[in-house]
Amino acid sequence: MEHFKFFQNSQCEYFPCHEGIDRDTFNCLFCFCPLYMLGDQCGGNFIYNKKGIKDCSHCTLPHEAGGYEYIMEKIDLVVELTKHK
Repeated sequence: MEHFKFFQNSQCEYFPCHEGIDRDTFNCLFCFCPLYMLGDQCGGNFIYNKKGIKDCSHCTLPHEAGGYEYIMEKIDLVVELTKHK
């Protein structure tokens, strides 16, 4: 097992911050999703609220099994957005 792909903070006052995931397998590694900045290209279950702000409260992708792999597949898009040109 690659232990660096999983972290859980069950002592966090917000744990679990999303419903629908087994507490034993809930991954806190990406507490703040690094794909947030991709807007509608992130691939997660989000909405834009009335003020145009991205709301990811219904997205469980970073916290589920396979979330680490999914994020690492898309991280190059984040790197591109942050490059100094």
